[in-house]
Amino acid sequence: MTNILIIVTGSVAAIKLPILVKKLQEKCLANGHLFQIRIVLTEPSLHFFKLVEVENLLPAGSIYRDADEWTTWTKMGDPVLHIELRNWADIGVIAPLDANTMGKLSNGICDNLASCVVRAWDINKKLLYAPAMNAHMWTHRITEKCIRVLNDLGYIQIGPICKKLACGDFGMGAMAEVDQIVAKIMEFVR
Repeated sequence: MTNILIIVTGSVAAIKLPILVKKLQEKCLANGHLFQIRIVLTEPSLHFFKLVEVENLLPAGSIYRDADEWTTWTKMGDPVLHIELRNWADIGVIAPLDANTMGKLSNGICDNLASCVVRAWDINKKLLYAPAMNAHMWTHRITEKCIRVLNDLGYIQIGPICKKLACGDFGMGAMAEVDQIVAKIMEFVR
């Protein structure tokens, strides 16, 4: 059994989450892999897709938001959600990884459920990330620094790719194609 945790941040590429989940499920089933998927959503990610589309693909209780961190913990000794998710996951996938969250992760900031999970991540487990942002943000020197930090931590980068972006610009910064992300995940599914 492989437990796959997908973390979704606030890039327009979050619109591809339902497709990512479907294709990952199809690929795992086609290869005879036993797997579970759970999802952590940042609040900005919810702007780009209908939550019900993803809820219909997964068992109840598989999707987590920031508020869940606080509703599951009321006193000392209660489970801490970001630690529970970190312990549960065999593989982590941040798709898409927006510029905001990239900056937070590369600087150790953990102010929401997604960034707390990553800050607590077990370095012996694979953590993949698929950057997605405007070409101007992607080519900014700060992004170069952030990528270097994430890669130095052992995280595995997928993309980005060059194509027409949501703003109408053509350039590097679009999230890797879903098939490319699924193929990379499958390299680590047992």
